Amino acid sequence: MILDLQALTPADRQHYLQASVAPRPICFASTIDAAGQVNLSPFSFFNLFSTTPPILIFSPCRRVRDNTTKHTWENVQSVPEAVINIVDYAMVQQISLASCDYPKTVNEFMKAGFTQEPATLVRPPMVKESKVKIECRVLETKTLGEQGGAGNLVICEALRMHIDPSILDDGKKYIDQRRLQLVARLGGDWYCRADAGNLFQVEKPNTRLGIGMDALPDAIRNSRTLSGNYLGQLANVHELPTVDPAFHDERLQQIFQYYAVSPEEMEKELHAYAATLLEQGKVNEAWQILLALN
Repeated sequence: MILDLQALTPADRQHYLQASVAPRPICFASTIDAAGQVNLSPFSFFNLFSTTPPILIFSPCRRVRDNTTKHTWENVQSVPEAVINIVDYAMVQQISLASCDYPKTVNEFMKAGFTQEPATLVRPPMVKESKVKIECRVLETKTLGEQGGAGNLVICEALRMHIDPSILDDGKKYIDQRRLQLVARLGGDWYCRADAGNLFQVEKPNTRLGIGMDALPDAIRNSRTLSGNYLGQLANVHELPTVDPAFHDERLQQIFQYYAVSPEEMEKELHAYAATLLEQGKVNEAWQILLALN
């Protein structure tokens, strides 16, 4: 399927883009107007764009169905401040309720059952139930268009964070991603949850460069068993490994014993075993298995 985005209806364009560019973190923004009327609304066109200075941007887009603007957008024009309340799984049904298009005089804190908590630097209140609250100054607003679906960027400087101690690591200093069940937006009615059961780690190359896919031996790079993810793990070592004479593995010995008469089957089994080790994050051991054929 090839789609010319300009030829699509706004609703179809929204569907394909939101279903593909995902998951998106959710900005649960509390704002206030000049008269003191509070608004609370979620936005999934949101992300972190700089840490020095600390800049967050979210976009209360014009509504596709009738080309109207959101109360949040109107509020930040008159009072350039916001609190970005981070959404976890325990809040997701309530934040969905807060997304209803209530009249401007309605306080979504009350409709969605959240508790207002005074901020310390800005006028909009924080959501007490959120485990991470970020007080922000709005530096700039930028309109991207005048049609339904057009973005309205709210560029915020993060001033102060409030973090629930329950999500900190054992050293009580940093956030433990396994303890903060973040929720992200997909397309349509779909969301996803980041919890301990579906989180995984990918080792960063940092200052030491990985050898790269092109440096892998041909038999490994062209493997029919090892996927791109597995090859990426192997290629992220800082130098091409060599055989370790002290390495011993019983499964390796069994493969040599059972498949000695068929080098092709032996290679297949070794690659399958290496894949199992890579799935467990045992990169060094996987390399030793693969080097055993040399």
